[in-house]
Amino acid sequence: MVPVLRPNTISYCLHIVFSGAISDFRHQVAERGTKGRRRGGNPRLSWHRFSALFGQVMLLLQPAVSGAGMSSDDDFEPRLGRMRAKGNRRARKYISRVLAAANLARGGVGLVGRRSRFDGSRIGRGSGVGRVLGSRDRFAAFRARRVIIKASTVKLAGKGFAAARAHMRYVVRDGTSREGERGQLYGAEADKVDGKTYLERAEGDRHQFRFIVSPEDGAEYDDLKGLTRRLMMRMEEDLGTKLDWVAVDHFNTGHPHTHIIVRGKDDLGKDLIIAREYIAHGMRERAAELVDLDLGPRTTDAIQAKLHGEVEQERLTSIDRALLRDADAGGLVSSSASGAFDQTVRMGRLRKLERLGLANQMGAATWRLAPDLAGTLKRMGERGDIIRTMQHAFTARGTTPALADQAIYEPAAPDARPLVGRVFERGLSDEAGDRHYLLVEATDGRTHYVDIGKGENVEPLANGAIVRIEPVATAVREADRTITDVAAGNGGRYTIDAHLRHDPTATEAFAETHVRRLEAMRRLTRGVTREADGTWVIAPDHLDRAGAYEAARARERPVAVEIRSPQPLEKLVGAEAATWLDHELVAADPVPLRDAGFGHDAREAQARRRQWLVAQGFAEEADGRTTYRPGMIAALQRGELLRVGAQLSREMGVPFAESEPGMNVSGIYRRPIDTMSGRFALVEKSREFTLVPWRPVLDRHVGKSVSGIMRGDGISWSFGRGRGGPSIA
Repeated sequence: MVPVLRPNTISYCLHIVFSGAISDFRHQVAERGTKGRRRGGNPRLSWHRFSALFGQVMLLLQPAVSGAGMSSDDDFEPRLGRMRAKGNRRARKYISRVLAAANLARGGVGLVGRRSRFDGSRIGRGSGVGRVLGSRDRFAAFRARRVIIKASTVKLAGKGFAAARAHMRYVVRDGTSREGERGQLYGAEADKVDGKTYLERAEGDRHQFRFIVSPEDGAEYDDLKGLTRRLMMRMEEDLGTKLDWVAVDHFNTGHPHTHIIVRGKDDLGKDLIIAREYIAHGMRERAAELVDLDLGPRTTDAIQAKLHGEVEQERLTSIDRALLRDADAGGLVSSSASGAFDQTVRMGRLRKLERLGLANQMGAATWRLAPDLAGTLKRMGERGDIIRTMQHAFTARGTTPALADQAIYEPAAPDARPLVGRVFERGLSDEAGDRHYLLVEATDGRTHYVDIGKGENVEPLANGAIVRIEPVATAVREADRTITDVAAGNGGRYTIDAHLRHDPTATEAFAETHVRRLEAMRRLTRGVTREADGTWVIAPDHLDRAGAYEAARARERPVAVEIRSPQPLEKLVGAEAATWLDHELVAADPVPLRDAGFGHDAREAQARRRQWLVAQGFAEEADGRTTYRPGMIAALQRGELLRVGAQLSREMGVPFAESEPGMNVSGIYRRPIDTMSGRFALVEKSREFTLVPWRPVLDRHVGKSVSGIMRGDGISWSFGRGRGGPSIA
């Protein structure tokens, strides 16, 4: 079958191919327009390259056009490729010949015979455009206006859609507009878009794309809407489909930027797959083109001012990257440069690194860089961002603690200990990576900055909630050692049958937990391989790979956050419930309270709570000591559950049944219920419902049948399919 190539397709290809040469010409004119007259330069050099490009492409098009009979004015049928190709060599594809001619005309390396390892970056829409745009000359970055684009693809299955709603609430939060008001969503044609309606359209989508577009000179724009709409139009042209998107502009930082949310569906309702090459290169180049057209290329003075400002910065800069590129294997680099300004900037930066202890002068023009220069400067930059975040929060509150009472929680430190305190603020530290932080006023009297990783790791918390934070364990688990032992006796393979032969006392359900462990490792780090028959290939260094898996998990979820009280401290003093204060009063090893900050507030709240307990008959005071009645916690908790159960019974029209230790609980798990005594699971039976202690594992079983046995203050759950059918026991 002879393919039909329409004129609009040809024009689209020419538009893509010629865009690089047109951009080159514009920059050549801007850079050489004045200098060319003095130095005899020719600002029309790019026109010659453009003409060569045009001639090459037309030579390729000529046989296709002349060899096909046109059935109408709208289409023709060219015969593509070489005729009567001989030998085993495959004829080059038509588009490959066009791209090769374009690249050679630009002065680049031809694409003929070029082969590369498959990495999946060209799967999806826009891969060809991304390759062309990303292959522009290496000096364009110095001339063009820079645009930083952070992109992420978010799956909406499971908790993903709830996270999408939370993200939507975040981007339209108060204080993001120029006037300090709430952010306003807009779209391709409307200046006001309802986020709830947009999310309703996206319900059932597999994924969504999130972009943050931040022009380096965004402050020069009065309004970013026009730039965003033109960028999305260019993306639609490049990707060949209409996009369903909304955006909101943020002016609450030093760099104005735009959050763009794009549905993961194309105009035909199919899953939208955007090639990684386009996301990594094409979109950024398109945005830079538009900003370049609006503001013009950067002048030499602007470039020099920017480099001069980087000399004293305590973060990784473009000067540092140039030094690292020029350094040899031993870290030695020369301070010499081609021009006077470049040499001044280079030497000034090396002196700054010397004061930071990251560079040493070895000779008149030779310096040795620190081994982990890039990593150290990145961490310094992150620390500076954290300090600014904390100062901004303190300023908004109106009180700033002493510097000694401001701390950054380091969960990976050897002496890291659990932290108990009051949530002061929650925010995003990395909007593109969806990394969140908490500011916690702890019982040690200090305010801690805590990186909690992905936002989905911690449910929404109200300011004032009391939490316990501890580092996530990163050690190799006993299950990993068991898998290694089983594989060692089974030819480097792990199966459930081999596990049961290795340990006759193990159950099949226990062995399946090891399979789930391997599956989790495979998804996150590709540290193990599963064969078609379900056999797992275990490498000799499996324990090292398990350690790498735990480290990767810790990067996404560095700490575990446990809610001790969803209500603020002042509401716990007179609560008829088993509160965090009560647990601390009767604990054998209570949390130490410093007489400062939250520690001081907690001490006063405990004193008032003791008086309330005495007045209610739950405690007695004698000789300056307080004695608490046995079973006080259980009695307070039971009283609250009875009240909550009665209220839910009126709402549901079903009687509430109290659960007792040793009782078998079975029914449909409906939802969690938050109380001052903690979180409970609502389990609906055929004619009644009950409330039992909640566990995170239940979140995956909403609306499903569950069963379990009450044991003291908890319940024993298990998941799987028994001989009698599906059950949770």
